[in-house]
Amino acid sequence: MPFQDFVFYFKLGWQHIVSLDALDHQLFILALVAIYTYKNFKQVLILVTAFTIGHSITLLLSVLDIIRFSSKWVEFLIPCTIFITAISNLLRKNFSLKSIRINYYLALFFGLVHGMGFANSVRMMLASNENISWGLFGFNVGLEFGQIFMVLIILLITFIIFNYTHIKRLNWVIFVSAAVFALSLQMALQRLPF
Repeated sequence: MPFQDFVFYFKLGWQHIVSLDALDHQLFILALVAIYTYKNFKQVLILVTAFTIGHSITLLLSVLDIIRFSSKWVEFLIPCTIFITAISNLLRKNFSLKSIRINYYLALFFGLVHGMGFANSVRMMLASNENISWGLFGFNVGLEFGQIFMVLIILLITFIIFNYTHIKRLNWVIFVSAAVFALSLQMALQRLPF
């Protein structure tokens, strides 16, 4: 049944983002969203959708066996995308929408890398499934909903911080980005592929 496949893969996509094992993807979303406020919700939705598009392209190409990458390198490159995003945040002088437009491209490109991280296990499941399109669609919709859920939590926290504390936006960005940088650098060093 296509709908059952959709539900199964939707849950898989959702868990890929919100489960306790998804720290690398959660850190990436946190790094991407750290420079935005709740007032930028529309821009953030576009940003996470760009990430999903990148993720979806790699997943599709992998399931169709058009591309394959060493899982050791992929597991190393994922935290690299996170600390590069965190460094980008730390080097910013302002947070105008025009100056942070590059984040859309980062999200799309780095989504390609993150998509490879899950491609090996999904490839096995989808290859034996006659309804590959429903599976991919369900996974990507679940992934998008999971990301939106994480974004809502992050933006709610920033709303509380900016409205009920004296913490300034720049201090918040520096704190979050530095923490994400440290964690992702540690992950990358633990996953050196050589």
